[in-house]
Amino acid sequence: MSQPTRSTTVTRGPHQWLALLVGAVFLVIGIVGFFITGFEGWTEHDHSQTLLGFAINPAHNVVHVLVGLLGVVLWRTASGARTFGWLLVIGYGATFIYGLFVVDNPDANFLNLNWADNWLHLASVVAGLVIALWPRRRDVATGADR
Repeated sequence: MSQPTRSTTVTRGPHQWLALLVGAVFLVIGIVGFFITGFEGWTEHDHSQTLLGFAINPAHNVVHVLVGLLGVVLWRTASGARTFGWLLVIGYGATFIYGLFVVDNPDANFLNLNWADNWLHLASVVAGLVIALWPRRRDVATGADR
């Protein structure tokens, strides 16, 4: 006698898809950035090295790749996506504040930030808040948060 099978379809919440999208964009930007900067001058302050108007250097590219990988890995579960959201809020909130102080100081600007970067970092904080604070829904079948 065979057992009835239960559907194991996983429904992802909008915050999870946003985490995946943000992660994928950061990952692609980080990889493409290396085609522009190469692998030398890791912390060089050179605003001529830009990607879509955003200043980059190899260290900045590594940050983008790591953030992207986190998003691509953590999006799969509701709690993982929320964790990624909070990491964006904390990490890019700190980077935004750091950028305000170093954007015009080449000696302290090891990530080669410009004003466009600062505004993008603030937008990343907002995206992180949306991901982290998206309203929770209870899955009636499993009792899990979505």
